[in-house]
Amino acid sequence: MPVPSPVGNVMISAAQAAGRSLARDFNEIERLQGSRKIPDEFVNKAHFRAEKIISEHLTKSRPGYGFVMTEHEDIKGTDKTHRFIVNGLDGTVNFLHGNPHFAISIALERAGKLLTGVVFDVIRNELFWAERERSAWIERQKLSVSSRKNLNVAVVATTTARQGIIEPVSQALWNELACITTVCAAVRRTGSTALDLAYVAAGRLDGFWATGINRTSVATGIVLVEEAGGFVTSNGGQSPYDRGNVLASNEFIFSELRQRLSKAQSMTER
Repeated sequence: MPVPSPVGNVMISAAQAAGRSLARDFNEIERLQGSRKIPDEFVNKAHFRAEKIISEHLTKSRPGYGFVMTEHEDIKGTDKTHRFIVNGLDGTVNFLHGNPHFAISIALERAGKLLTGVVFDVIRNELFWAERERSAWIERQKLSVSSRKNLNVAVVATTTARQGIIEPVSQALWNELACITTVCAAVRRTGSTALDLAYVAAGRLDGFWATGINRTSVATGIVLVEEAGGFVTSNGGQSPYDRGNVLASNEFIFSELRQRLSKAQSMTER
């Protein structure tokens, strides 16, 4: 049974350290629910703190590596080959509303290739990790995508950007939902892309798709799903990480999901 590489262990440790900070902030939000409006600024600060903890932790171990983060500007390291891709709080709306479904996501990229990914579910204390050619794991249990072969028994998930979406994208989402909800057992919108992709890797979801989402929410999931035996692609020609467009599933229903999303895109373009 493989164990994380040295850099993988450092990423896990960084996620857990930031998780302790998020847990304290989330407890404060839970205490305030129902008493007054909780400002977005509180959540933004919690997100900022988590990413600061992660970047400081990783920099001590890997000085010179670059960073792509959600709440901080990109950092170009002296090492031009490696960079960490960090989302310190994936699921901000859930966090704001006291919904305990959010996660920390950290990926490592080398020379443009995603190598390692860590997703830490802070409240459930579930740690998903994957490294190239070392499979995907939850703690020490090996992950595998689901084996469901038909969409009529499949549960898939999607998401949208937090701040709302412009009309053409909104219409595209409705078309996608129209093409997929009618053939699947269920469609979920959980509010955390990182956890949705981790759940695809774990077989808890049979598929996931989204368009125009933050790339820091996608990177780790790509490694997890592929190392768990699944497939990940983009609706466009570039990589899902570059575009923020992603489709992930097992080998059996992947093609049909892609065909139905292509049909939805044709409906939107009419």
